[in-house]
Amino acid sequence: MRNFEYWNPTRLFFGRGETDRVGQECRKYGERVLLAYGGGSIKKTGLYDRIVRRLQEAGCSVTELSGIQPNPRLSKVREGVEICRREKVEVVLAVGGGSVIDTAKIVAAGVCYDGDPWDFFTGKSVPERKLPLGTVLTLAATGSEMNRNAVITNDETQEKLVVKNPVLFPDFSILDPENTFTVPKDHTVYGIVDMMAHVFEQYFHPVPETPLQDRLAESIMKTIIEYTPRVLENPKDYDARATIMWCGTLALNHLIEAGLTGDWATHRMELELSGVYDIPHGAGLAILFPQWMEYVLPLIPKKFAQFAERVWDIPRGNRSDEDLGKAGIERTRQWFREIGAPTRLREVGIGEERLEEMAERVAKRGPIGSVKVLTKEDILTIYRRSL
Repeated sequence: MRNFEYWNPTRLFFGRGETDRVGQECRKYGERVLLAYGGGSIKKTGLYDRIVRRLQEAGCSVTELSGIQPNPRLSKVREGVEICRREKVEVVLAVGGGSVIDTAKIVAAGVCYDGDPWDFFTGKSVPERKLPLGTVLTLAATGSEMNRNAVITNDETQEKLVVKNPVLFPDFSILDPENTFTVPKDHTVYGIVDMMAHVFEQYFHPVPETPLQDRLAESIMKTIIEYTPRVLENPKDYDARATIMWCGTLALNHLIEAGLTGDWATHRMELELSGVYDIPHGAGLAILFPQWMEYVLPLIPKKFAQFAERVWDIPRGNRSDEDLGKAGIERTRQWFREIGAPTRLREVGIGEERLEEMAERVAKRGPIGSVKVLTKEDILTIYRRSL
């Protein structure tokens, strides 16, 4: 295990009815609130009216940034920064999933920066401060409600990049499982894939002797696998929704990565896919991850054998570590299919045409991977095997 520092300042309010505290929590930071949300589903469910009412009861005035899309756009971030400056916003409130929260994070930081927020993603600058930020989570997936990460797509260049900075931790997040009852099945599935992929990135690594981190990761994965059928069969199963929601947060609040170096190559490859083709992030991860697993299996066969035995309960028999690992990888691919996720690029309309271009762009942004540092040729091979 390696040395580490762990710090997570986000205050969580978890459970049924916790949404109603949104007004009092925002009011602690100011009166003028930017309410950021997506395509309008929160209006159909009544959540919008509930939140606005609670904000007004607390003495807050509300300005809106609406229409935030999946694979959130830089243009929407810039719009939000302009609104905050014009309306002298004091608090940013994100109501939605990871795309809304990531947009709100960069808006909150961009208001406090004299340049273009895209500078945070290209390395020209780093966030140094932000407006106070709260979230009301409506989709269990990214863990953005309790982490320092944000992913944004540049509309003009089709680049989808990530920034990681402690400034971006939300000040508070409200996790009310009832707010996920109306999430469509495909969004639920892609969210589940995303949280599993987050655990994969931190579980498969080259650092020796991380038994506690392994067990934490395995418990999250097994719990997701156990509760996914319940969520898909009955979207209003409160305990199942609550369990999946908490798994999504724990999957990427930096706890299970303490003392190790995660891989993250698959995420980097997928960001290029969804940045260019605008496919759901979870769909891209379901396609790429089994291929990456097979590609690096010979480098860490014992970890993949452990994964097969502990997570999928596959008996060893007389199989070698590598053969047992292959069985675990195939079971992972099968599970993605069972829950309704794609496992081939052709299923989402992607062919050979731009694979080499994308592989080159990923490789140019710097070394990726800790299990194996992937070259352009490695990345292109994984893309092609995913067709």
